[in-house]
Amino acid sequence: MKKFTVWSKNNCSYCTRAKALMDEKGYEYEERNVEGPDWTPDQFFKAVPPGTRTFPQIFQGDKYIGSYDDMVTHWALGELSL
Repeated sequence: MKKFTVWSKNNCSYCTRAKALMDEKGYEYEERNVEGPDWTPDQFFKAVPPGTRTFPQIFQGDKYIGSYDDMVTHWALGELSL
């Protein structure tokens, strides 16, 4: 299984939900908080599709998943290999 990447920011309820759901299911992820010391908004905008402005933005390996709602939809449809 490919590890998830979660682009996040502070005080984001959907970011918290996404990480909690992954923790609950036991899935590994790397958090890239753009308000932390290691990641910047510029790096976020280079990583996500043009025009993306919401958080979180989630990838599984190199596959772009989208927002928290997109992730939940993919899981419900069985489109993520978890």
